Amino acid sequence: MPNTKSAERRMRSSSRKHLHNESIKSRLKTLEKNYLALVTAGKKDEATAAFRAASSAFDKAAKTGVLHANSASRKKSRLSARLARLK
Repeated sequence: MPNTKSAERRMRSSSRKHLHNESIKSRLKTLEKNYLALVTAGKKDEATAAFRAASSAFDKAAKTGVLHANSASRKKSRLSARLARLK
């Protein structure tokens, strides 16, 4: 349990931020999974649209600090390489 008022406040805000960050990370995983399913199915047009959505979501997560910028960049790079192999 926190001993000071500021520690109580930090505990509340950190739990709020944790829930928010977890929901964003879950959405990223879902977008990535949907994209990979389209790539393995060979649906190039749908995979391109899914890549665009996933790439945008990774950028937004990196911008807000949910993911590290390099981590988002690495994910996007690997996803785009999968799409390039499909063509």
